[in-house]
Amino acid sequence: MKNQRRSFIKKTIEGAVSVFVAGFFPGLMLKGCSLKTDVNKMNMKKLIVKEIDHKGVMDFDLAEQLLESNADFQLIETINWTEFPYKPEVRFKIAHCRNQILLKYYVTEENIMARETRVNGEVYKDSCVEFFFSTNGKNTYYNFEFNCVGIPHVGYGPGRANRVLTDPEILKLIKVRSSLGNQPFEEKTGGYQWEMMIVIPKECLTYDKDIVLKRLKANANFYKCGDETSKPHYVSWNPIGTENPDYHQSAYFGELIFE
Repeated sequence: MKNQRRSFIKKTIEGAVSVFVAGFFPGLMLKGCSLKTDVNKMNMKKLIVKEIDHKGVMDFDLAEQLLESNADFQLIETINWTEFPYKPEVRFKIAHCRNQILLKYYVTEENIMARETRVNGEVYKDSCVEFFFSTNGKNTYYNFEFNCVGIPHVGYGPGRANRVLTDPEILKLIKVRSSLGNQPFEEKTGGYQWEMMIVIPKECLTYDKDIVLKRLKANANFYKCGDETSKPHYVSWNPIGTENPDYHQSAYFGELIFE
């Protein structure tokens, strides 16, 4: 009888806790694996991507000026893995205009390196900024990666494995300019500030040929890394909850809402 009473009390308490949690956190479950998924959603950042309405001719310089004057700074400052504590100062601005994504990074870091010269090469080993972008609300996404002199690496797919790399001829449509120039160099230390302006036209979203950015609801994350620099680092805009460094985690993308 005592055991039955204890069992009844235990179930009553568990039920009350479940009701309490559900009341304050709708959809949050105490059993199974759904807790982690719902926590991901609760931590998801949301960013309004402003539309720049410009009627006249827009060259690269003007695109940069319009982005500078119309978009707000966002921070890439989340350390997800404590074994890699180094955190460079990284900000970015993003907007869209005429079905193009305008993106600019602002970086202050102790070491810079740009060894990779191959398009779709291993730019992540250098001082690198990245933009992972899912247009369809599913787990497929584009990974746009650029080392600090603007060498691109772009792929598409549902995860880290079996990425489909974008044709280098198509990547020539991306306009990139780095304040560090466009020539490779070995690692330099002592503290550096650099900026990179990027314009990504819709033609580079090769699996979304009819995409319209206006009023698009998408998911994305923004990163800064440098795997083979003297201070390897893995910093993100939206938090990532994996045990080891891994940017290819669409479950941890934040939300982008295009005006």
